[in-house]
Amino acid sequence: MLFSLLVLLAAGVSAGFLSGLLGIGGGLLVVAALSVALPALGIPAVEVIHVSVATAMAANVLTLASSSAAHVRRGSVAWPTWRWLAPGMMVGGFAGAHLAQFLSAHTLRWVIATFCALMAWRMARRTRGAQDPNKAEHLPQSPWLLPAGAGIGALSAVVGIGGGSMTVPLLVALGVRPVKAVSTSAVCGLAIAISSALSYALSVHAPPQALPRGSVGYLYLPAAAVAAAGSMSLAPVGARLAHRLSGEALKRVFALFLLVVGALIAAGR
Repeated sequence: MLFSLLVLLAAGVSAGFLSGLLGIGGGLLVVAALSVALPALGIPAVEVIHVSVATAMAANVLTLASSSAAHVRRGSVAWPTWRWLAPGMMVGGFAGAHLAQFLSAHTLRWVIATFCALMAWRMARRTRGAQDPNKAEHLPQSPWLLPAGAGIGALSAVVGIGGGSMTVPLLVALGVRPVKAVSTSAVCGLAIAISSALSYALSVHAPPQALPRGSVGYLYLPAAAVAAAGSMSLAPVGARLAHRLSGEALKRVFALFLLVVGALIAAGR
């Protein structure tokens, strides 16, 4: 049990740093750690991947709240864009979490691993053609951001992330500077985390096997608390570093992160 708690704490610390640095909740890293740690904490093997995703989303709430606060203090959030994205993300996150509960453990694991590989490839191939630093800033405010946000929210809830791997590339493609895209993604991810964690807690499709005490629906709150405690300590550090790195460096770090975590998920039980 001690080993499992240490794994979760280490994953939480890493996730917090990545949350601030990349505008993500570090959810994929926490999902990978949970899939290793949860069996020793009494979670039935057949429920491990679902509980891992749900618990990661619960931990994301505090992780992203910490990194969002750091970005807000720096005044780097594109609020006009956030107002169009966040409502769709909340709806999509709630619906996506319901959908994930009906997927088999095997299917859900490979959906997550495939998602990591595709997003890493997409970020790596966009490393050319960096934005001109002298180009006028653009803050998209289109109604089309609502359905885009819903799609991002739904997929994020299924794979256990804050949506940064999709939100950041979308905003950069629409003309938002990388640092501001990371900041806005962190605040958008908080909306996804709250709605999807609530959906997993309500658990429209109850776990087939009983979960240990401390569980609410598919959420295992003790594990979420340990991961979140670690994550909140380094989220502000990652946010500070994000403002010092170039946009191209951020994207390379992002691609490498996704490849490593995808391999961890695919290698799981």
